[in-house]
Amino acid sequence: MIDYIRATLFLAFMWLSIPFATALFLLLYPIPYQYRSKIIAVWSKVCLSVLTFFCGLKFEISGLENIPQKPCIIFCKHQSTWETMALQLYFTPQVWILKKELLWVPFFGWTLASMKSIAIDRSSGKKALKQIVEQGKQRLDEGTWVVIFPEGTRTLPGKKPNYKIGGAMLAKQSGYDVLPIAHNAGEFWPKGQYIKKAGTIKMVIGPVIKSSELKTKEINQQAEEWIESTLSEIYEKQY
Repeated sequence: MIDYIRATLFLAFMWLSIPFATALFLLLYPIPYQYRSKIIAVWSKVCLSVLTFFCGLKFEISGLENIPQKPCIIFCKHQSTWETMALQLYFTPQVWILKKELLWVPFFGWTLASMKSIAIDRSSGKKALKQIVEQGKQRLDEGTWVVIFPEGTRTLPGKKPNYKIGGAMLAKQSGYDVLPIAHNAGEFWPKGQYIKKAGTIKMVIGPVIKSSELKTKEINQQAEEWIESTLSEIYEKQY
C-alpha cells in the first residue's frame, strides 16, 4: 500500500507540473531552442529528485568521459519513461526521433512539437527514413544532439526486438558518430507499471562508434551488440 501511495505522489507531481512547464516553454518560444531546452533539463532534474524522494529510486551514471565535445547521434535503450528525463541532464539541447502520434498528447505532445522533434509516420517506410536522414542531419548541423531509441518502442527487461535501421542510416549519410547508451530502468519503472520500485538504476554511456569507418548495417550491429552486452553485464552485477 505504501508503494502505491509513493507512486501516486510522484505521478501527481509530474502530471501537475507538466502544464506549467509546457506553458513556460511555449511562452519562451521566440528564444533560441538551445536556451529553451534548458527549461526541460531543469524540469527533468526536479522530477528525478522528486522520484528519489517519494519512491526511493536513484540512479548512477558511468562513462561520462565518453561523451564527445560535439553533438552526435545517441542510441539509447528504451525500457522506461525514466531515460527520457535522465538524458536531458547530460545532452542539451537534444531532439528525439519519435512517432508522430505522440504530438497529439495534450501538453506533453505540444512540448514535443515545439522541441524541434523529428516526428515520423512509421508506416510510411522509405519516406520516414528519408525524413530521419534529412531532418536529423539538419538538427546535428545546428549543434543539437539527436536521440534515437533504435528498438522503436519501450521494451520489457529481457525482451530485445530488432534494432531499426533509421538511426544507422542517419549516421552513415550525415557523417556524425553514434554514442550508445545502456541502462536497466525497466527493472524499476517498466512500461505499464504504476508502482516504481526503490533501488538504483545503472546507466552506462559507451565509447563513440565512428560512422565513417563502417557500413550502415555495421553501425547498427555494433551499437546493438554493445548496448545488449552492457545491459547483460548490468543484470549480472545486479543479481
